[in-house]
Amino acid sequence: MQMNTGKPAGVILAGGQSRRMGVKRKAFLELGGRTLLARVIDILRPGVEPLLLSSETATDDFNDYGLPVIADLVPRFSGPLGGLYSALEHLSGAGFDGGLVLCPCDAPFVPDNLVQVLLDAGQDDRTKPVVVSYQGVLQPTFTLWQGSHLPLIREAVLDRGLGGLKQMLSLMPHTVVEWIPTEPSPFFNINTPADLEAATLWLDRTGA
Repeated sequence: MQMNTGKPAGVILAGGQSRRMGVKRKAFLELGGRTLLARVIDILRPGVEPLLLSSETATDDFNDYGLPVIADLVPRFSGPLGGLYSALEHLSGAGFDGGLVLCPCDAPFVPDNLVQVLLDAGQDDRTKPVVVSYQGVLQPTFTLWQGSHLPLIREAVLDRGLGGLKQMLSLMPHTVVEWIPTEPSPFFNINTPADLEAATLWLDRTGA
């Protein structure tokens, strides 16, 4: 795993089942002939190093993507915060203490400048995580964290049993980036069959 490239690490939250979608993993749903996960990988890969996948368990499901899979260290389901914690522990053990850009696997219209915007927003004060806000609503799965945040996140997960990123942000001063609204929404998540249908219609209209 390559380190010290000057780029932040990237972690895609790819774990968890999707009962509402009727599939084992949303990551493998197809949109425009590509899986949701492949679309997010293509957006993040140029701006991050290394790029990791976060999963609830060790699995071979993602072998075709050729990326390291970081299994949750917490045996019980610990939500996206558990995925972030596990990734930071893994990176710390490999000697990486820089930034980490977090992104979900089910957001097909992630803007290609997401990484750079987060980095620019966090440049003045790297002690704070950076979170996107869209139309006044925080988007906690689109965030920039630092290796220095690991002790506080470790305590939140292991001692307090927290699993939500929004819970974590509420405990820390953070920088907010208000994103200019566009269509389709860059932070649109696919959670239901209706969402996938809407994304398909947007893709047909815009070629995103």
